[in-house]
Amino acid sequence: MVKGKLIKWAKQALYLAIILTLVTVAMDWWRGRHLDKQYLPPLTATSISGQTIDLAELSKDQAVLVYFWGTWCQVCNYVSPAVSSMAENHPTVSVAIRSGEDERLNQYIQHHEYQFNVINDTTGQLGQTWNISVTPTIMVVKDNKIVHYTTGFTSLPGLWWRMVFA
Repeated sequence: MVKGKLIKWAKQALYLAIILTLVTVAMDWWRGRHLDKQYLPPLTATSISGQTIDLAELSKDQAVLVYFWGTWCQVCNYVSPAVSSMAENHPTVSVAIRSGEDERLNQYIQHHEYQFNVINDTTGQLGQTWNISVTPTIMVVKDNKIVHYTTGFTSLPGLWWRMVFA
């Protein structure tokens, strides 16, 4: 009897996982349909730590995690630690949209002990150029082309799989 209940719960969990995956894929497709995945706007800027970042150059022959987020974004509070973990072993470019001045943003990064470089998009112009309408938005870019695109919540395993299959 217990075995039958466990099988029933396992089936329900599998169905739920399939439905959530389909909904997530559909939402990512809907939100990313306006992106030209073959042509990306330039992303060359200086991070708040003073490092010059050129996405086209950085993504030559390797996958780069690109993360658009904001300090004000509640979902980003859950995704940023996963991005920080990924940044320890994978090239990562993050863009903080409308998150205050460099000093304030730097304090935020240090307080949370994030390990990724941050480009501060104080006016939101860079996010607008990239057609970012939802935060967080995460892309995997290789050879200056989008290989994977997702918005909203994602997990560390989800990020890792996207990087592996880039």
